[in-house]
Amino acid sequence: MKYLCLAYGAEQDWKALTKSEQDTLLAQELLLRQRGAIVAAVQNAVTTVRAWRGAPSTSNEAFTQSRAPLAGFSIIDAANLDEVVRLVAATPCARAKGAIEVRPILAIYEPKAAPGR
Repeated sequence: MKYLCLAYGAEQDWKALTKSEQDTLLAQELLLRQRGAIVAAVQNAVTTVRAWRGAPSTSNEAFTQSRAPLAGFSIIDAANLDEVVRLVAATPCARAKGAIEVRPILAIYEPKAAPGR
């Protein structure tokens, strides 16, 4: 099963770690990528889009508030929830005073090639 993992963490908590601690945590992130996981960091800039009345409106505020900003996400293929928890428990946000929110993915809709391509 695939899991969406949302990583929340503050940059100052990451910077408070020693270089050795950072390298250890980044090695776990590398392990996830070697297993085929998609791992991404995101900027703090956010644009929230709503079209509740048909016309789009935007704001520069997150739709939900958290104690730490969204730092990144990953999509991890794991046998079960216990395995994905074990895998993300040693990643930067989980260890550097942040948190990882894990959600099972029900379906991934991949684009189909256009006819003639």
